[in-house]
Amino acid sequence: MREEKQPCVYILASKLYGSLYIGVTSNLVGRMWQHRNRAMPGHTSKYTIYRLVHFELFGDMERAIKREKQLKNWHRPWKINLINEHNPHWADLAVGLGLPPLGNSKPPDGP
Repeated sequence: MREEKQPCVYILASKLYGSLYIGVTSNLVGRMWQHRNRAMPGHTSKYTIYRLVHFELFGDMERAIKREKQLKNWHRPWKINLINEHNPHWADLAVGLGLPPLGNSKPPDGP
C-alpha cells in the first residue's frame, strides 16, 4: 500500500508549557515515530520533546515550509497562545493519529 504524502507543520512540547520544537514533514505519523524512537538525534531527543500539541496540514510542501519559518520566528507567548487556542490541555494529538500514548517513562531505547 502506498503511503500518501501530506505536508504539514507541527509543534512538539516536552510537557505543558515546556520546551517547544517546530518542524515540517510530509509524513506526520512517520516523523512522530522517528522522534519518539530517537531515530533523529538532536534537540527533541536531548530534551525529550515528544508530545504533539499542534499541527497544520497543507496542500503543498512550499506552503508548509513557509508556515514553519513563520512559526519559528514567532515569540514564545504567540506559540503558546496558538497551542492553547486549539489544544488548551496540551493533549498528545499523536494518539488521535494512531500512535500509542506517551507514558511517564522515556521512549524506547532511551537512556
